Amino acid sequence: MHRDTALLAVDWGSSSLRGARLDGAGRVLEQRVFAQGVLSVAPGQFAGVFESAFGDWRRASGAPCLISGMAGSQQGWQETAYCACPAGFDELAAQLSPLAQEPGCALIALVPGLRCDGDCTLAGLDRVPDVMRGEEVQIFGAMQITGLRDGLFVLPGTHSKWARVAAARVTGFKTYMSGEFFALLRQHSMLARSLDANAEPDSDAFARGVQRSAQGAGLLHDAFGVRTLSLFGHMDAAALQSYLSGLLIGAEISAQSLRSGAEVILIGAPALTTLYAQALALHGVACVCLDEQATWAGLFALSRGLGTATP
Repeated sequence: MHRDTALLAVDWGSSSLRGARLDGAGRVLEQRVFAQGVLSVAPGQFAGVFESAFGDWRRASGAPCLISGMAGSQQGWQETAYCACPAGFDELAAQLSPLAQEPGCALIALVPGLRCDGDCTLAGLDRVPDVMRGEEVQIFGAMQITGLRDGLFVLPGTHSKWARVAAARVTGFKTYMSGEFFALLRQHSMLARSLDANAEPDSDAFARGVQRSAQGAGLLHDAFGVRTLSLFGHMDAAALQSYLSGLLIGAEISAQSLRSGAEVILIGAPALTTLYAQALALHGVACVCLDEQATWAGLFALSRGLGTATP
């Protein structure tokens, strides 16, 4: 029996399904990870996958469950409306979307995600909206962990997020497809022929890529340089993949308005946050790095706010 469980916290992303049992203080009692992301689940099968993964936890604990991530998307279990920015803890908690369930069972609810309308500096053009699902929980969790109510929160990944927070509210954010572009270039572009896909990370080559991107020649031009550096023997094949990674992450960072001496909160897998921290350090920016603990902290904080949301 798991009567010490206060919350079942679930993060259901595009490529993976993660869950944790949390006690009354938000501590992780047990975790599970499955390679059953939203994109691998057929329509109508989400309840069955959830039951197979966490049904025993639910029956043994009787605890409520909060699910963040792509489970609330059009491709997920049940589509939920995005919460509009600026948004704080109360707005997010107020828009939790309960799933249909048997009478007498504990609550299962989806976290809605955030949207913002983006920037538009040219007259006559519409603003381009931006969205996130799952990252908002990590941001609010990071605020719980660090005690910060203002700052820049960066979430590296397939689609990296740069979110501004003021007075404990997400005021806006931008998404960069750096991770997806890196995968496309290294696997499906002409550059793939020059890269050693099995090469070990090369810190110096990565730094060269970051520094090159800061010169402002443009990513489309700099990326072609990966081929010519190989063509003329100016860089070993084993270093080119790290150099390309540096170009992409560097271009992402160069698009920001960052001042030397600033600090950002990085949230994500250590392998990625380490790279971003190295790249940001080259721009004179310090970092605080957090991992998956931010997800569990955010979901636990939301669960405490059910009925009476508190920041």
